[in-house]
Amino acid sequence: KRVFIRADLNVPQDDAGKITEDTRIRASIPAIQMALDAGAAVMVTSHLGRPTEGEFKPADSLTPVAARMGQLMDRNIRVIADWVDGEFSVAPGEVVMLENCRLNKGEKKNAPELARKLGGLCDIFVHDAFGTSHRAEGTTYGIAETAPIACAGPLLAAEMDAIGKALANPKRPLIAIVAGSKVSTKLTILQALAKNVDGLIVGGGIANTFMLAAGLKIGKSLAEPDLIGEAKAVIDAMQARGAAVPIPTDVVCAKEFSPTAKATVKKATEVEDDDL
Repeated sequence: KRVFIRADLNVPQDDAGKITEDTRIRASIPAIQMALDAGAAVMVTSHLGRPTEGEFKPADSLTPVAARMGQLMDRNIRVIADWVDGEFSVAPGEVVMLENCRLNKGEKKNAPELARKLGGLCDIFVHDAFGTSHRAEGTTYGIAETAPIACAGPLLAAEMDAIGKALANPKRPLIAIVAGSKVSTKLTILQALAKNVDGLIVGGGIANTFMLAAGLKIGKSLAEPDLIGEAKAVIDAMQARGAAVPIPTDVVCAKEFSPTAKATVKKATEVEDDDL
């Protein structure tokens, strides 16, 4: 069988393109190995960064990812560019890496013509990329409608099981930790969680917006001041149920955003105007 696996291999890289953290690659290998063990011809793809569709740049390439995966699996993994029309070969027992799927025109908007071509590449589509499953794109949604068989991979299935347990029949107290740079992209998640959890711990840039909502200064830190009202509404909704959004009491600050910046721990009430 020809098995097409949509993985999440969107790993962090330094300026030279070297992978700095490979957890996502390691986590994706079991599904690939499972297919290989069953004698499948395996195609794996992922997005990496935010490339412009139809405009290849070396920085957008999955070549370093394929090299690292090859090291971990002790095999050579070929990288195939311009693969949408299926003009490539993959043998049973072989795994190939299909170049960054977000380079394909129509991927982001889930174009029907692209979806049809994607489904024609395989006998079985395996969705194993939980981290991008909320986006209806060509390789996360369209292909599932056009492939002969579509299924969840072990990573996606495990995440769905965990969410089911946490939300359908949780042990109490139930605490959610939500981080990220922006409240705006997580707002609906925060509002939904506020109805269900006993404590909502916020981190990253989201925490800064909540600190502003609580009347604290955050200096030059990343935040979304125009969403203070929404953050306050989440805090109020939690308090009304006797639940809480704990606001940080101490913070790590620096004067510049760089790997060499001098970090200082201080009380959240003592943040200066030029602190990050």
